[in-house]
Amino acid sequence: MSGARAPYDQRLARVLVRPLARTRLHPNHLTVLTALVALAGAGLLATGDPVHANWGAGLFVASRFLDHFDGELARQTGRSSRLGYLLDYLAGGVSYAALFAGMAAGLARGPLGGWAVVLGLAGTACAVAAVWLNMGIDRARGGSDAVGYPAFAGFELEDGIYLLAPVAWLGWLAPFFVAACLGACVYLAYTAVVLARARRPG
Repeated sequence: MSGARAPYDQRLARVLVRPLARTRLHPNHLTVLTALVALAGAGLLATGDPVHANWGAGLFVASRFLDHFDGELARQTGRSSRLGYLLDYLAGGVSYAALFAGMAAGLARGPLGGWAVVLGLAGTACAVAAVWLNMGIDRARGGSDAVGYPAFAGFELEDGIYLLAPVAWLGWLAPFFVAACLGACVYLAYTAVVLARARRPG
């Protein structure tokens, strides 16, 4: 997605990454960095400590914004590659799987109890499965660009993850976690429908 049609966070990332285009920094370096930040955030959320959870939520939100940097750097420097494409999908899947697992571990000590584990497993499974379905959509469409999320008025569905930080700071992690796990299942169903349509002859 490019130009004025791109989501607002991607447009901002496009501007911020320009100075990096004049360096030797490779897009894959940013992809790995993004995944490491996400894993650190998920790890802090897993502790169940409110202060750690606040920091963890902030780190994970930062990782989701940084996730736009590798693609923008690749486009500005012409360093797009099959490895980068696969690594981007892998990093995204691992990041969200870690988020659901980390939140489940942290919230299992609270009112959700064992349900946090059940929901976390569902969210993790859906996040991983959605990666494979999206890659299948790419293949069915004959391209190598990531499919992306449904978008409207400059925002993508995935942008809802930015709410994680204020939700954590307000102490509303549990309801957000439940909604996010259910949303991951709905998104998985959506990608399955899109893949079926993409594979349909004609």
